[in-house]
Amino acid sequence: MVDLGWKTTMIPSELPNKSPKFTSKLQISIPPPKVRVAELSAASELACSAYESYLRLPELKKLWEAREFPGWKSESLLKPAFMALEITFRFIFTVLSDTRPYANRRQCRRRLEELARSEVEIISLLCEEEEEDTETSETIPVVDLTSVGGVVAPENSSAEVWKMADGTVVVSQVSEMSLLPQLGAWPEFEEVVRTLQYSIECQMQGCPYTLGLGEPNLRGKPSINYDLICKPAELHALKKCPNDDIVKNFENRAVYSVHQILESWIRVGKQLLERISDEIDSQSYDRASNHCWILEKIWMILNQIEDLHLLMDPDDFFRLKDQLMIKAISDSELFCFRSRQLVEFSKSSKDLKHKVPAILEVEVDPTGGPRIQDAAMDLYRKKEEHSKIHLLQAMQAVEAAVKRFYFCYKQLLAAVMGSLEAKWNNVESGDLLSQIFQEPTYFPSLDAAKTFLGERWNH
Repeated sequence: MVDLGWKTTMIPSELPNKSPKFTSKLQISIPPPKVRVAELSAASELACSAYESYLRLPELKKLWEAREFPGWKSESLLKPAFMALEITFRFIFTVLSDTRPYANRRQCRRRLEELARSEVEIISLLCEEEEEDTETSETIPVVDLTSVGGVVAPENSSAEVWKMADGTVVVSQVSEMSLLPQLGAWPEFEEVVRTLQYSIECQMQGCPYTLGLGEPNLRGKPSINYDLICKPAELHALKKCPNDDIVKNFENRAVYSVHQILESWIRVGKQLLERISDEIDSQSYDRASNHCWILEKIWMILNQIEDLHLLMDPDDFFRLKDQLMIKAISDSELFCFRSRQLVEFSKSSKDLKHKVPAILEVEVDPTGGPRIQDAAMDLYRKKEEHSKIHLLQAMQAVEAAVKRFYFCYKQLLAAVMGSLEAKWNNVESGDLLSQIFQEPTYFPSLDAAKTFLGERWNH
């Protein structure tokens, strides 16, 4: 088990009791925080390894990390997003095939439809950003005449060739391997499939291509080569967890699918953070800002995914928990901390705070003076570099999303497993989840700048 190092974090001395820029009437006292802040660490090596083995993460990571398109810069970013969407289609099939008379299939279907729509929204935003960047524009693999052998079969073909008014030849192909078009052939799945296909059509309006999952494609856009990018057949080969034949419990499939989707989106978030860091370093603040807002949405979708636990049958879930021998003997052994990716993603999101001095083009005052705070106040007042303001706002939105995730996770634990598991009665003594969402702001200088700016207008 990994021991957690505890430390008390104080707001830096760069926050003065009064602003040097304003009149002596402005007096603000900022009390030091009373919350202990733990260094976030993953669970024990044994617990993390068992978690990864259960989800077959090593095999899933191989699919994420496979590089097959040298000219496509965003492959490592978009590939796990497409895979998360495909696993969601598989989960929809699993839920709607559930024969238990007490299963809440209606709410499960609604929640999964909502999740799939959110996933498509994020994918469409990432694709739009990719097309606006000259380095990544028109690099995503699309279906063309070459990829269909230069000819399309007259019958039973998944591809159609259209000649546009300007003479452009477009190939629109429906994926042959994805579960979504296949499920549409079954009456009990038809309504869900049509809903998602129309959602894809709407969300992809801003992109010069579409996903090729059976959506109407009313504008006659080329389809991405979904089967080549996502590899649904290889992905669905991982649909059974290692203990599926031993653990006879339907919720085993649900927990397995939920966490595979979760890990895939965490992977997308980590890749996006690397891109944001590079864009800030190259002073591409507009692009970094847009990607930060997408990062916030990824943290929000993690909440949606975790909330699927609320729809699991309590008795079956607790039986599964006992069968899997999952028991947290300390805060650091909670199920969320068994995900090494989630812990790394949380730390990297928090580390965005180190980019603030570079964005404001000032150095940290070694004496603890309010140099960063003053620069932020000037930026907010003058409104001359709006891209920097947008970026700083987005970074603080990411902070709020991170803390919201852990707050909601604590509520989820109490709702799914009872308050004892969530240590709900232990808030005052500072359990780890409470410390994360009660931690002082990641951006104390921006917080102080806004505090003084607000007081300026009150005087």
